[in-house]
Amino acid sequence: MSIMDQRHAAVVETIGKVRAIEAEHGVTPAALDRLKPLLTSLASRAELFPREQFAVSEGQHGRIYRLAEDADHRFALYASAGVPGKAQPPHNHTTWAVISGVFGREHNVFYERTDNRAVPGEGRLEKRGELTVEKGNAVGFLPDDFHTIEVLGSEPSLHLHLYGLSLEHLPGRINFARNDGGAYKTFPANPNIAQLAIAPGELKAMIRDGEELAILDVREEGVFSRGHLLFAASMPLSHIETRMDALVPRRSTRVVVVDDDGGPLAQTAAYRLFDRGYKNIAVLRGGVEGWRQAGYEVFSGVFVPSKAFGEFVEHHDDTPRIEPTELKAWMDAGKKMVILDSRPMDEFSRMSIPGGIDCPGAELVYRVHDMAPSPDTLVVVNCAGRTRSIIGAQSLINAGIPNKVVALKNGTMGWHLAGLELAHGKTAHAPAPSAQGLAKAKAAAEGVGRRFGVKSIDHAGVQRFAAERDKRSFYLLDVRTSEEYRQGHLPGARHAPGGQLVQSTDLYVGTRNSRLVLVDGDGVRATMTAHWLLQMGWDEVYVLKDALAGQKLETGEEPVRLLAEPPAVATIAAGALDTALKRGGAVVVDLDTSLAYRAAHIPGAWFAIRARLGRSVATLPGDGPVVVTSPDGVNARFAAAELAKATTRKVLALDGGTAAWRKAGLPLVAGDEHWADAHDDVWYKPYDNQKGVEQAMKDYLTWEVALVDQLKRDGDTRFRAAPKA
Repeated sequence: MSIMDQRHAAVVETIGKVRAIEAEHGVTPAALDRLKPLLTSLASRAELFPREQFAVSEGQHGRIYRLAEDADHRFALYASAGVPGKAQPPHNHTTWAVISGVFGREHNVFYERTDNRAVPGEGRLEKRGELTVEKGNAVGFLPDDFHTIEVLGSEPSLHLHLYGLSLEHLPGRINFARNDGGAYKTFPANPNIAQLAIAPGELKAMIRDGEELAILDVREEGVFSRGHLLFAASMPLSHIETRMDALVPRRSTRVVVVDDDGGPLAQTAAYRLFDRGYKNIAVLRGGVEGWRQAGYEVFSGVFVPSKAFGEFVEHHDDTPRIEPTELKAWMDAGKKMVILDSRPMDEFSRMSIPGGIDCPGAELVYRVHDMAPSPDTLVVVNCAGRTRSIIGAQSLINAGIPNKVVALKNGTMGWHLAGLELAHGKTAHAPAPSAQGLAKAKAAAEGVGRRFGVKSIDHAGVQRFAAERDKRSFYLLDVRTSEEYRQGHLPGARHAPGGQLVQSTDLYVGTRNSRLVLVDGDGVRATMTAHWLLQMGWDEVYVLKDALAGQKLETGEEPVRLLAEPPAVATIAAGALDTALKRGGAVVVDLDTSLAYRAAHIPGAWFAIRARLGRSVATLPGDGPVVVTSPDGVNARFAAAELAKATTRKVLALDGGTAAWRKAGLPLVAGDEHWADAHDDVWYKPYDNQKGVEQAMKDYLTWEVALVDQLKRDGDTRFRAAPKA
């Protein structure tokens, strides 16, 4: 077990005992007498508190690291690091406190307040004793006890500080300027409380230890795409409340938060996650730049492990491929073929190969037997670039279909760059399989399952996994089409279409080395998806047997799983907002993606990014009300509460978000206008760019091919070659 997991377990156990002691004894000297040996025992485990994880920044005398804090801010535990000379004048806590030493020496002098408190702002202190707190001892304080602290000697110190209420929520703390009393001031909330920071080398070791780990990059996705750690998942601070629970469901998972430099953005995100229940959390010291300076690889792009895996598969399996010009010549010559596009319908409809039929990745083996019933029909698989073409074609080959199968080299981008015309707006989709086609698909998938060692699990096993979800992360993933999912799915199952799950695994699963259970109606798509995930290095992948038969199903879209309920904020209805905008004075801030904003937004709205909204508000015109909107209004409520603290302007959220505006039949406009922030919130596909599209396509395709060599330098992937047939 890693140090992070050992420390988390020890802290959780200690805090549990603390609660029990206070519940039994209250806030009394007897309670303190029981708490002191408990904290001393934890502090004596010095291996859980390595010096390098509790550093003091240059120029500072000390830093406080948060180890535990209840949701109601009670029973807070901190590691207080200090350098020689660090000192605090006489102060109280207004709650009980216990301090014990990990290393170093912290000298305490104890005082009693002896005045009658008749004069506000003044008091008198008398010394009552002193003790140097170090490893093996502890000191306790009742709410109105006073003490001073000073770090002695020439070595840094680290002490555990346990409180009945968190430091940010202690009311009316005071400190005296002199040891005998006199004037005193209210003790402000400490702004120097931080989440633990780990060095790049420590994180590298964690990646390789085989235990569960979630690396979360909290920058906006567009920034993330310029350079990030290989196994980092994009989790922008702007969307933590709406995305985190689905991506990293287990609250005790090891979580490492990453930003550019390990600074305020990472610390803010880490505390927000900590406050929402993720207690086993650390920040990468130095961020991406520190990782780079340590000599480790930094990757550009998105969904890099999946895309790199596609290149690995082509290299190892020598997946057959065809140049766009050769395919066009065969098409013109009337060669018998079917072109299957392995992307979702929205991507297919945007641009496709003429004559192509939409058949997303995991659907290929499921539907191909009716699409190409004759073995002399050439099957061509394409996507926009490379990964889904390669994986799709190799899926059919692994399944043993008798047809010749090829991947269209470089997909629709390669077709366009070859000067060939693409189709737009097409909606042809491969139909559901016939009984005969389904029988062939099942037989093919069963063969793949045997060859690749795909494991199955029954509903009792899933229930066991669910019961253990506090100890092991567990993802229940429905790999069917969106239509099938909406018609009926298992409660709690995420929708993760099989082809997209392989193509963009880190979009659905944020915890490495977790348990994955795949669901479909007959095992074909789940088995085909599982065999790829196993090769990608996911050890615990299971196909749920008889997944849907006889089960109580839920209908509709996948629900948004919020970390917390949206705060209560002032709202405005769509009709009232329309009236306010016509009268002038109000300004709308749209938190949708920059791509969606460009396609359609409320007339006059300004694009902004939630995590930087406090800064962007200064660019908004006028001084009237600011109305925040988001697609469904949920993120707008979180943002409105934050913005209200950063501006003197009235702030409201659009009730129901832009969806409510649309439902009311109110107008939307398209275009590039009113940018209150840089549009680096999402990764732009090459064809999303408004200029230099062809060069962007070339750069992207070159980048994909180069991933194999970069992976070799990084050394952390566990891709597995396919076993011999």
